[in-house]
Amino acid sequence: MIAIADTSPICYLVLIDQVDLLPQLYGSIIIPTMVQAELKSPNAPQKLQQWIIEPPSWLEIQSLNQVPDPMLDRLDPGERDAIASCRATECSSAAH
Repeated sequence: MIAIADTSPICYLVLIDQVDLLPQLYGSIIIPTMVQAELKSPNAPQKLQQWIIEPPSWLEIQSLNQVPDPMLDRLDPGERDAIASCRATECSSAAH
């Protein structure tokens, strides 16, 4: 199963030391580069910034290969790109 995540589930699971639930549930997780950028943001919690410096082997970071649907523009960039990535592949979304 392919699972694509936006920033929120990773952020909160890292903060409560439960991020390893994601690979237990889905195997591997894909995040768009925009989600990676949000995780690295100076506005992100320090614990999250440290975690994404050396992502685990189950986390795959992919560039978005298409322009997102303009209807998604009202969403945060990470959410928008996660949904666009999911639409481009057959996946389960861990984004919500």
